[in-house]
Formats: sequence, structure tokens, C-alpha cells
Amino acid sequence: MKAIIIDDEPLARMMVKEYLQAYPHIEVVQECSDGFEGMKAIQQHQPDLIFLDIQMPKINGFEMLELIDNPPQVIFTTAFEEYAIKAFDAHAADYLLKPFSKERFDKAMQKLLQQHTTVVPEVVETALQSALQSNRIVVKDNGKIKIIPVTQVHYLEAADDYVKIITAEGHFLKKKTMQYFEDSLPPEEFIRIHRSYIINAQLITRIDLHEKDSHLALLTTGQR
Repeated sequence: MKAIIIDDEPLARMMVKEYLQAYPHIEVVQECSDGFEGMKAIQQHQPDLIFLDIQMPKINGFEMLELIDNPPQVIFTTAFEEYAIKAFDAHAADYLLKPFSKERFDKAMQKLLQQHTTVVPEVVETALQSALQSNRIVVKDNGKIKIIPVTQVHYLEAADDYVKIITAEGHFLKKKTMQYFEDSLPPEEFIRIHRSYIINAQLITRIDLHEKDSHLALLTTGQR
């Protein structure tokens, strides 16, 4: 099995490598210190398993996984227990709370090797809807990763299987549902005014009568 370790702490990477010496059938093909490096390494090596820190510079572990098609099996490592309560317990995925012992590492490995399945998409979906993630949206734009603070979002528009995120820089597509964004964006800042539109309430300058029983919201940006 090919494995990649993605963690911004060198000592944490070293500990995982040391514990993996008891598993000769697992080869560490690369170590990465942030989510950007991790994405490239996963695309290059197509590993069977990754050890993934959650809280990292640039993009966190959940955001990185969300941008990967068909993610490999994952053992999460984190020093932040609050991440785990909802995301992991809801889906019975295993994680290692730093600092973790060899015994705890072995228990996670046995669980992973026995189940031969992954619940990564469900875990990521739950984690990204937490309050900890509601201040930004991470998208892939022409192969590059872009982080959009929600304060820069003018509105969101349904676009088939995607949602179009409109900002001053242009629009970006994300493969999510409108319901996902309605549930995850700060409700005091974003309002769903139509099945196809969620708008930044801070930008509303006027609401006009449009047709019978319908209204038109005008934004400070000039968008209608």
C-alpha cells in the first residue's frame, strides 16, 4: 500500500513514519507540509492511504479532501478535538488526537485495514457545514485553488449540478447544492430569496415590486 503523510508539523510526520515501521506492506511515498502539496502528491502517486492533519496553513485537511475526486482511505490526525465531535462520530471514521500513542495508532490501523471502505465524502460534508468553515468557500479554478471569503460573495445561483458563486472578480463553480450553502452560510448574512438564488443581505439596497406576488432585490453592486 502506498501512503502519503500530510501534516505541517515535522515531528508529527516523523512519529507516523516511526509507527509505520511495524507495517512493512505500507510504503510512505511522500511527505507534505500543507494541503496544496498534499493535493499534488495525491494526484501524482494515487495513494491507497493518507494520514491527514486537519488544521494546516492555506487550506485545511477537509477543504483539501473536498477538492479531490475519489479520495483514498484516510486516517485523520488533529490536535483540535472539536473538529472530531460532529464529523467523525457521525460517520464512525477514525482519527488520532495528538499526541497519540503507538497503541492508539495500531488500533486505528486495524480498524482501517479491516473495513476496507472509506466514509471520507460524508465526513467532509459534515465538517464543512460546521461553524468553523462558514467564513470561506474553497474552489478549484482552472486547476488552481482559490479561497473566497464569504464577505466577498455577492450572491449564489443554481447552475444544474453546480452552484455559481458570484464575486467582484467574476463567477466560480462549485459542485454543491443550494441547500448545502443555505445550511452552511451564516444565516445573518445570506438569505435564500428564491429556489435558484441566495444573496448577501449586506448588499441589498432596495426591494421593488416586480410582478404580481413577486419582488426584485437590487444590490449595491448594481446586480438585480
